[in-house]
Amino acid sequence: QVQLVESGGGSVQAGESLRLSCAASGYSYYMGWFRQAPGMEREGIATRYSSFSSPYYADSVKGRFTITRDNAKNTVYLQMNSLKPEDTAMYYCAASSRPGINGLNWNHRHLYNYWGQGTQVTVSS
Repeated sequence: QVQLVESGGGSVQAGESLRLSCAASGYSYYMGWFRQAPGMEREGIATRYSSFSSPYYADSVKGRFTITRDNAKNTVYLQMNSLKPEDTAMYYCAASSRPGINGLNWNHRHLYNYWGQGTQVTVSS
């Protein structure tokens, strides 16, 4: 069982930046981030296999968010720049011990078997 602990959420103004961190108690193949706004489904934002692999991003955050991973520390980060009010959501770290995640299915929630408790990000205009 892998436990995930997120940190770094908060309230910012539009255009500002935040960095989220997620520390895992063990290794997982993929680590990434999902978010869920009130009344909306949880959506995948970004995921990454290792610091040497290409990450996957949702179109809504490409060019603004960057996911990095430190495999030695079992930690994944999400640098969020140029934040917009529509980025307001609860952000969840997710990890998968299952092989087979690829560019077509990386944002499928059922492929991730470990989840953090979430950290709130609020962006005001």
